[in-house]
Order: sequence, then structure tokens, then C-alpha cells
Amino acid sequence: MSRINDVFYSDIYITPDKLVFVPDPHTENGLIQIKPEDFDTFYDLLERSFTGRSSYSIVYEGYFFRVERTMSLYGVMFCMRKMPKKVPDLTTLGYPPALIKYLSTLGSACGLILLGGATGSGKTTTISSLLREYLVRNGGFAYTIEDPFEMPLDGEYQALNGSIGMCKQTQPLNDDWGAALRSALRSRPRYIFVGEIRTPATASECLRAATSGHLVLSTIHANNVTDALDAIVKHASAGEMSEELAFDLLSRGILGVIHQQLIGTGQKRPVVQFLFANPNTTQGDQMRNIVKTGKLNLATTIEMQMTRMAQGRPLFDISDSYNSKSSIVG
Repeated sequence: MSRINDVFYSDIYITPDKLVFVPDPHTENGLIQIKPEDFDTFYDLLERSFTGRSSYSIVYEGYFFRVERTMSLYGVMFCMRKMPKKVPDLTTLGYPPALIKYLSTLGSACGLILLGGATGSGKTTTISSLLREYLVRNGGFAYTIEDPFEMPLDGEYQALNGSIGMCKQTQPLNDDWGAALRSALRSRPRYIFVGEIRTPATASECLRAATSGHLVLSTIHANNVTDALDAIVKHASAGEMSEELAFDLLSRGILGVIHQQLIGTGQKRPVVQFLFANPNTTQGDQMRNIVKTGKLNLATTIEMQMTRMAQGRPLFDISDSYNSKSSIVG
């Protein structure tokens, strides 16, 4: 028999009668049963780590597991996501090289980079890899707000420019994401990483932070690029912020939005759709103008940008002083 961490899988399910299932690497959605020899040790850690919250994290033999503990019809059920032992390099995720090159230039910009997708589409891995890329390239202080913790980002990074990068991973106290974001701003981070936008307070504070000189990275459940933009506005306007103000802040703060899905069996690969705003906010920008109206008719703009990048052409006017350094050129 193999041990828990010897088996290749992304998710693991433990039933009330302590049967263990992982995704079948030979099918797209099927499962297979495994019988790990260290199951009792692993299960004991799951139970000892439970503090009353259904979502929590454990570290087992160097691997992070995001745990959901639920009460099913016949007893306690565990559903877990196994995270990589190290945050993977951005270049290993299967993204188009031109997109990686462009994303890498945005570490000096300000605004919101939003990654949308379905559950299990690799959003957290990608956005964590992007934050790691910025810390390694540029250094600086990164402040994460997550519940539960997922990727091992905490620590120091020796940056390529000779400086130091540092990341501190935090959890919101009493599930108050708004207060956690306000606390993050008082810590003067260069980067703010929000695990997921799922409450009005989180959406509102992310939009405000994106217009106050920070680079904010976050994920959101969405079916496509337009849906991701619409979702953050709906979250924000479900609280005290008006829809008009939410669209205004989004138009001024958005830097880019990517939608990701994973396809294939075994080692899946990402399929992405993206749309970026001009990092130089003093320049006119079609995406920002459309978002400000609240009518997200962005299909043509998305298609145009994806075509330009695929052809090795700059996304924005090459005369723009910012993009003369950061645009993709052939």
C-alpha cells in the first residue's frame, strides 16, 4: 500500500465509514478508491485539527490540505484539496508564454488582477504563483487574507533585483473580511492577496484598495471574463455600496481579469480567456470606459486583445510610456 502523499491526486474524499476516494487519472470526472497505509495517522490529524469551523487547513508531511468537514446523512464526511508542496513557478502552469510575459510586467503596476473560474479550476494555484512571481522579481511586502490557508506563501524571498520580498499569510478574525482588508491597508503592503471574493464587504474593500496605490490579487467564482466583472459588482452592491459607485471604482481600479478552466484527464491543462486595462490610467482605455457605463459589452474587446497577444502585438498604444516597457512585442 502507498502512503497518502505518495498518490497523485488533487482532491481526496473520506466517507463516514472511512473509505478513501481520489479522482481517477484515466477519466475526466470519475473516482477511484485507495487504501493508504498511513490513513489512521492522517485521519487523527483531521479530527484533532477541527476547532468547530467547517473549513480549515492542515499540514501533513509538508503538504497543505484545505479541508471541508461536513455532516452527511450517515456521519462526518471530509472533502479535501491537496495543495502543492511548493508554490509552482508561473511558467509551469501551461499558460501561453506571451501571457506569462505580460503578467510578469504588472508587478510594478497598481490595481486589481482578478482570476475567475469554477470550483476546482486551479484559480488559487495560478494567483498564488503570480504573487510569488512578483515577490521574486520585485521584492516588497505581501499581505494575504485567506480562510483557510491554501498555498505555502509565507516567508522571505530573495528578489532578482537584489532586494527582499516578504509575505505574511493571515486569516480574517470572526470571518470579518472587510476589517481584515482595512487592517491590511494599515500595514502598508505592496501586494494584497485576497483568497476569494465572496462577501459584499470583501468586494467593496478590494475595489477601494485597488484604487489606492496597491496591487490587489484575488479570485472569484465566474463562468467567463464578463461574469467575473459582473460578480464583483454584484457582491459590492449587495452591501452598502451603490452599483454605480462599484462600477466606477472597478473601471478605475481594474488592471486585468482572467478566466480559467482546466481540461483533459490526469495532468490537466488550463484554457484561459483574458482582458486587460491599460496600466497607465492617464491614457484613454476602451475597457475602463465600457466598465464605467455598467454595460459590460466586452466580447469584441476580449477577442481583439487575445488576437493581438497571439500575434505578438502590443495590447495598447506603443507610444504609451508605461507600455513601451511592458507590452508584448514581436
